[in-house]
Amino acid sequence: MAWKMPHTFSQSDICHGTSMLRIGKGHDPFTLYRDGYRAISYFFEYPIFHAFQTSPVIMSDKPMLFSSLRLRCAVWTAPVLLAVLLATVPAHRASAQPEPTYTERYRPQYHFTPAVNWMNDPNGLVWFDDEYHLFYQYNPFGTRWGHMSWGHAVSPDLLHWEHLSVAIPETDSVMAFSGSAVVDWNNTSGFGTDENPPMIAIYTGHYRERRLQAQYIAWSTDRGRTWTPYEGNPVLDFGLTDFRDPKVFWYAPEEKWVMVVALSVDRKVHFYSSKDLKSWTFLSEFGPAGNVTGIWECPDLFELPIENRPGETRWVLDVDNGGGAVAGGSGGQYFVGHFDGTTFVAEHADTRWVDYAKDFYAAISWSDVPEEDGRRLWVGWLNNWLYAGEIPTDPWRSAQSLPRALSLRANALGDVWLVQKPVEELKTLRETHRRLDVRAIAEGEHDLTGEGIAGKAIELVVELEVGDAAEVGLKVRQGEGEETVIGYDVLRKEVFVDRYRSGEKEFHPTYADLFEASMEAPEGRVKLHVFVDWSSVEVFADDGAIVFTSQVFPSPDSEGVSIYAEGGAARLVSLDMWTLASVW
Repeated sequence: MAWKMPHTFSQSDICHGTSMLRIGKGHDPFTLYRDGYRAISYFFEYPIFHAFQTSPVIMSDKPMLFSSLRLRCAVWTAPVLLAVLLATVPAHRASAQPEPTYTERYRPQYHFTPAVNWMNDPNGLVWFDDEYHLFYQYNPFGTRWGHMSWGHAVSPDLLHWEHLSVAIPETDSVMAFSGSAVVDWNNTSGFGTDENPPMIAIYTGHYRERRLQAQYIAWSTDRGRTWTPYEGNPVLDFGLTDFRDPKVFWYAPEEKWVMVVALSVDRKVHFYSSKDLKSWTFLSEFGPAGNVTGIWECPDLFELPIENRPGETRWVLDVDNGGGAVAGGSGGQYFVGHFDGTTFVAEHADTRWVDYAKDFYAAISWSDVPEEDGRRLWVGWLNNWLYAGEIPTDPWRSAQSLPRALSLRANALGDVWLVQKPVEELKTLRETHRRLDVRAIAEGEHDLTGEGIAGKAIELVVELEVGDAAEVGLKVRQGEGEETVIGYDVLRKEVFVDRYRSGEKEFHPTYADLFEASMEAPEGRVKLHVFVDWSSVEVFADDGAIVFTSQVFPSPDSEGVSIYAEGGAARLVSLDMWTLASVW
């Protein structure tokens, strides 16, 4: 392979104070491997001590750790250092990274994933000029968290995504953490024109050396293809260490921008207003409230209709917990209440969870969806901080959830709850259809593979009548010793997802688990809407009032589906299955 190397190191080659060594410049492509993992695509990086000097040599009297080799170096020129590095890497690993095929083991077929490398929070979700934009926390240099930048993709339909170049890269001193994006239709910022309104990204700048966080903005006037950081950054800075994840929206009644941003360790969110996206004024704060076990992150605030109370709306404040969520580890909670342009007031004191499984985090909603569409859409990171860096995928790590349309629903007691439903666009992926009508379910398990009900990228809509059974449900991704169980416990009145035997699980002790949520079965019936992909299962129960988002890592051969009843007989009312086309 061809190696393009500077013969000496300059300031731009050595990242002082960041514990990282980079070899390579710009987009000179080469790849090195470390301990069996691809290190990066364009640079080689490895943690070292803060001991390097500048051009033309590297001088150190401290130990340098590299794989299993421990070196104590005095003076290293670039060619000598390269020779040492190559000597520590097996020859068969020092080869170009193959292009992604999108058929790799565990690669989701209709969920968004980066082509390669690490991804976490969705960022900057915005619609503009017939495109949905999805930005996301991205490490351009490897499959573990680090070098946080904004990756970027666009789609006409929320399903088929075109990967674009990194939108907002980290700089020498500042990582680009999570945030939001808006279209400045009235050009309040002055970055565009009335004829060509700018897109504005609002994000947290994370100072790596000082461990402080402040809010930054960047702008684009070419449909988000290139971005210019504002010269006056940061636009909001109080010298805080945990002050992040701004979500900004236009509050039309007062013709102003509103920002909701997390004070993470305080378990609070602050609200600010601005007329130009550059100067911000404090409005109010909310919290601590609800679940305060883990830090607060990635807030969002939006108004939703109550679907069974025509003409009524409420505001929803979504706040994510970095730990201590309902299923363990990270997760999201929400508050329903009122917002008057200055203050948010919740109308309940209990904790309400966005998702009851482990793998839905940092959800935010799309800005500027056209009024004629009318939907509030969002997506969340399909992972959990407990084991995010350990899931067995390569050359990418992490997916985003299915896009979901949001509404509210009042229950019989008058309480208002969040409802999530998979977007209608998913129906365009449906291919082969199979349907089963009414039939008895005798006690035991009944394999449906022989009736064409099977697959690893499928959609299922199932209605069950519990009858005399103590438990009833279905099993997906079944194979030798593997299955994911989706069931209803009649006595406990709980719907659950059990992934204890779902496939590969040894990568982390907290991964294998059972998730459950309270749910009534009106007239003894349970309806489940299930999406199965190559490494995930998403379950929408109670018509979207209860959602489970779970990763699974079964064998590619585990495609079976069955229905079952325990403790008595039940009845299948109907079952519809569609195979789903790949979006890649």
